[in-house]
Amino acid sequence: MKNIVLNIDGMGCSGCVNTIENTLSALPGVKTAIANLEKGIAEVDYDDNEVKESDFKKAVEEAGYQMTGIQS
Repeated sequence: MKNIVLNIDGMGCSGCVNTIENTLSALPGVKTAIANLEKGIAEVDYDDNEVKESDFKKAVEEAGYQMTGIQS
């Protein structure tokens, strides 16, 4: 399992947090996804054999938000 922190733009309420968490959690290989509205991030535990960083960006953008980067 790997852990990644995604910078997410466009979250403005708890409904947005739920959308991001549900969107990322639905990806194959994602164990957990926790979004933080105040920090503008989503922390994801995932299996990198099943899902790639580019999949996170695509899923976030399809949900109507922007992934602006990855925290190291």
